[in-house]
Amino acid sequence: MSSNPSASKEYNHKEIEGPVYQKWLDSGVFHHEPDDRGPEHRYCIMIPLPNVTGALHLGHALNHTCQDVMTRWNRMKGKTTLWMPGTDHAGIATQSVVERRLFELENKTRHDLGRAGLVERIWKWKDQYENRILSQMKLIGNSCDWDRTRFTLDEVCSRAVRHTFFAMFRDDLIYRGRRLVNWDTELQTAVADDEVYHETLKSHLWHIRYPLSDGSGHLVVATTRPETMLGDTAVAVHPEDERYKHLIGKTVDLPLTGRQIPVIGDPILVKQEFGSGCVKVTPGHDPNDYECGLRNNLEQINIMTPNGCVNENGGEYAGLVFDEARERVVKNLEALGLIESIEDYEHEVGHSDRSKSAIEPYLSEQWFARMGDVEGGVRCKGGTVVPGLAQAAIDTVKDGRIQFFPSRYANQYLDWLSEKRDWCISRQLWWGHRIPVWYCDGDVDEKVLQEAFKDRDDVVYKRDEWSGQWMFCIREGELPADSVPGQTLRQEEDVLDTWFSSALWPHSTLGWPDETADLKYFYPGSVLITTRDIITLWVARMVLTGLYNIGDIPFHHVYVHPKILDGEGQTMSKSKGNGADPAEIAEQYGADAMRFSIAYMTTESQDIRMPMAYACPHCGHLIPQMEKHRKLTRLACDKCKKEFQPSNPMVDVTGDLPLGIVSSEKFEVGWRLCNKLWQVSNGVVFRALADGEKGEAKPITSDDLNLGDRWILSRLHYCIENVNASLSVYRYAESTSYLYRFFWNEFCDWYVEMAKPQLRAEGERPRITRQILAYCLDSILRLLHPFIPFITEELWAHLNELAPQRGLENIAAQDGLLVSASWPEVDASLRDESLEADMEALQEITRAIRDVRAQVNAVRARAQESIMRSLPSVVVRAKQHVCDLVVKNKDMCMVLGPCDAIDAQSDAARPEASAARVIDGSTELYVPVGNLIDLDSEKKRLEGEVKKTEGFIKGTEAKLANEKFVSRAPDHVVQNERDKLEDLKQQREKLLQSIEELG
Repeated sequence: MSSNPSASKEYNHKEIEGPVYQKWLDSGVFHHEPDDRGPEHRYCIMIPLPNVTGALHLGHALNHTCQDVMTRWNRMKGKTTLWMPGTDHAGIATQSVVERRLFELENKTRHDLGRAGLVERIWKWKDQYENRILSQMKLIGNSCDWDRTRFTLDEVCSRAVRHTFFAMFRDDLIYRGRRLVNWDTELQTAVADDEVYHETLKSHLWHIRYPLSDGSGHLVVATTRPETMLGDTAVAVHPEDERYKHLIGKTVDLPLTGRQIPVIGDPILVKQEFGSGCVKVTPGHDPNDYECGLRNNLEQINIMTPNGCVNENGGEYAGLVFDEARERVVKNLEALGLIESIEDYEHEVGHSDRSKSAIEPYLSEQWFARMGDVEGGVRCKGGTVVPGLAQAAIDTVKDGRIQFFPSRYANQYLDWLSEKRDWCISRQLWWGHRIPVWYCDGDVDEKVLQEAFKDRDDVVYKRDEWSGQWMFCIREGELPADSVPGQTLRQEEDVLDTWFSSALWPHSTLGWPDETADLKYFYPGSVLITTRDIITLWVARMVLTGLYNIGDIPFHHVYVHPKILDGEGQTMSKSKGNGADPAEIAEQYGADAMRFSIAYMTTESQDIRMPMAYACPHCGHLIPQMEKHRKLTRLACDKCKKEFQPSNPMVDVTGDLPLGIVSSEKFEVGWRLCNKLWQVSNGVVFRALADGEKGEAKPITSDDLNLGDRWILSRLHYCIENVNASLSVYRYAESTSYLYRFFWNEFCDWYVEMAKPQLRAEGERPRITRQILAYCLDSILRLLHPFIPFITEELWAHLNELAPQRGLENIAAQDGLLVSASWPEVDASLRDESLEADMEALQEITRAIRDVRAQVNAVRARAQESIMRSLPSVVVRAKQHVCDLVVKNKDMCMVLGPCDAIDAQSDAARPEASAARVIDGSTELYVPVGNLIDLDSEKKRLEGEVKKTEGFIKGTEAKLANEKFVSRAPDHVVQNERDKLEDLKQQREKLLQSIEELG
């Protein structure tokens, strides 16, 4: 920073942010080691690890801002902090991206490369995008402990995965079974329920006749997927339906297959009032039918290949893609006269969040983790026995060990866990943690196995209940193929669900299963800050694995922040072309401006709508982003008329035009705050301090302080108190509102303006004022630092140069970095609500003077006369206490108004030809304006004020006339309304009196 405070009048983030961040890195301030202090002195956040599929987006910027604010706040409060950074290998997402790129660029599939070749390609992708992600994190100011950066496939995390799988396999909490799963036919892997989104598609509803085998008639079933009838194993009716109950136990001929299937009664699957009352049952291709099949012991027939074609169980339709099979099945049914009717129909179809292809329910052999209660319970680390993993996680929230903020999100967590559905943990991929289980295809006597693995507690073997094969699991390392005499072992091909390794993140990153110093000190963490989309996928699973592996919860709080949506309310994404790279926002506005704006918008109640625009690279003009823009390779600025390339990952960049980045005016609030802080610090405070002597600070007593000093100190400590309270419950918008209001409205607009003439006074007053300015700016920089760390760090360095010793009663030397400075403490002795009320009365009078002056100047401007800098005189008529305040502090009112003279009396007469302002029910202000304003216009204005006041009176009277309000509201609330009504009535009378006097 230049030693000349006025060297740069406007804040330029590009000159500051990079050097400041490097200063933090060089200092090592982000890295803390465990110490011997108690739990109340430590703070730990585990980052929701970004996927290495690409760059960060604005949703990450919001999430990381919330975490960094809490980390910096607690670091300044003197706590030993850890914000653990890292990335996720994101099995399905990353492999699908690399496979798609491989096919687009080289026309190859993974099978052309082989498993080792594809994994090698993915590792290269991971290295490239992980570096980009970590760079983005640093760009936006993340104060992570980079020395501890982890990756879910690194050696430390992989070891934790192996130990967890081994223990759960040993304890019969992991098993292999044949279940109906969500199947992605493009990626050919199972996906979780939470990784499926639904789209409403137009289709048809086919009503098909199923002939009764005895020739007595037929049943009509309706389906949106006639091709799945090839796997039907029953027709279900309601057992109490008079139309069909006599048919239960009979059979129907399943068309096109030559099979006969039973008619069954099932009151759960069938609703009498819907459709024909008959339902086809396909246990192998519908989740509801699957449950029905289990209840009624029906055969499960799979008619699909992994790539979405009909298999050999489909007879003549084998080899056809399902859509092709549908056309031929319908055509053949029509030829047989078995289609009763076809109607247009819309229904929701599940799609894979990764490949975007339609999901197929599919019978598949998979690995599962048991979530429900088990006989004898589950023994967790430390010896605690719980009924089951899901119930253990439920209990942590019900008994208050884990709290959700906002509390409503606890219901989403509890509702999902209460289903206690077993977790499908296997994926048919090549990228990820390969399941550490080996199979023995031949039959082996158990005595042979006992001999082969005697004295080894790192190997567990058991028979697979499904196939009868022997399965072997080793805790670490590889199991040699010849480990069993006479047999050749082969390893499971599948990998673990990404969320399995992510579920271990809070303790795997700290070195578990070893009892490291980090694990003992930083576990459990303080808070998890995340989005609602992964409460079930990740939050719940971290809790249950933490309880199982460690015997303790992974964090005490879960804060669920809102999502950033585009202007139409859609979730932002790169694939839609409606998102934004936080690096682009930081380039245009600065990381500080982006962070503050995001925090300012982060409320508890709703998502953040962020209308986006392209910033013209030629002139900076913002052009609202529209759907049609996302398909264009050229766009003309409607201001400078020059063309540019819209930033869109889905459109190839032409290369002959500059790129217009995606931006939003929503970030203006943060930029304005940063610029105001820069200008006030450099243009006022630092200039004032430069005029003083270094080391001039002396203890200040209350006798040294004037009204303005005492007021700003009272408001400062009110701000500190409320920022602390807001941050403690993760109310970011509320905390930034307190900071914005104090800095801009109270410090800049009022105290700085009051200070300017005092800095030119004689005696000790300039020194005292400089000391108060330095003290306030010191506190402002500390308070704002968690939100806007770069600019505050830079200004802190210059404040240390100009005023190395700061304080009021206790003068302390300040040096070092702001990032590690102490957080301001509330001084209750400086709070004075009575004094604040007095100051508020004077501010209202000052605002009224400014209002009249603005009106006079507007008239003069229309008349093309010179603008009036100050009013000649002002008369105040008020209660005696207010009059005494005005007289005692008239210099302040005259400066801030401004006006040349001010007089206040409880019985003051209204001057002739004066403008009036009624401030409240008991205070009036008169300004003799002569012919400077149109008195008729003034009269109309006052009449408008009367009308508005009467509206308030009517609303308040209606509220007080409501018996429910009066009887149910607290007494003080009702009394406040009554007092407000009386004040409004007095205000109306004063306004009417002013109109009469004006006339």
